[in-house]
Amino acid sequence: MTFSGFQPADFEVFDIGGLEPRMEALIERVRPKLTALGDELAPYLTELTGEEMFPHVAKHARRTVHPPADTWVAWGPSKRGYKALPHFQTGMFRSHLFIVFAVIYESGNKGILADALLRESGSVLRELPGSYFWSTDHLDPSGTPHAEMDAERLAGLAHRLKEVKKAEVTCGLRIEAGDPVLADGQKLTGVIQDTFRTLLPLYKMAF
Repeated sequence: MTFSGFQPADFEVFDIGGLEPRMEALIERVRPKLTALGDELAPYLTELTGEEMFPHVAKHARRTVHPPADTWVAWGPSKRGYKALPHFQTGMFRSHLFIVFAVIYESGNKGILADALLRESGSVLRELPGSYFWSTDHLDPSGTPHAEMDAERLAGLAHRLKEVKKAEVTCGLRIEAGDPVLADGQKLTGVIQDTFRTLLPLYKMAF
């Protein structure tokens, strides 16, 4: 299957109540597109990072009651899983598509990234687009625009990442649901590639 982009109906899946009905819709409508996107971008990310990158589509297998509020495909350098390592993600909440670099709470690389953010805060603040967003919780659809970040806020994020067990960080682009670019698979793939290229220094800093 060639990746064809996302339609409004894909985001409306998150309006469906109940775990089983929402999962059925996710599996039918959204998961095939995430799988296609994962397979399509894996070679690009392998070339970009210089190491083999493997796609992992969210299965939401641990959920027994509450329906998922988001879904995604992640790419990481391990075939067995992605959560323990720095990785890239593309996914969606009801409100938007996210294209991010992430280090989540399971990762042992949090301290490495935190130290690098403190050490290289000037270049991080200068080089990322102001339209990008930072988040300290990958389950939270809100975030802080990079344009509002300064050295003090970035240092606070880094210290929290290092000292709080459940702390994590994501950074990247969000595209509001309904934006026409989402429905154009070729254009959206280009946007995702450009975003990951921009985020590559953060990925490198985490190792």
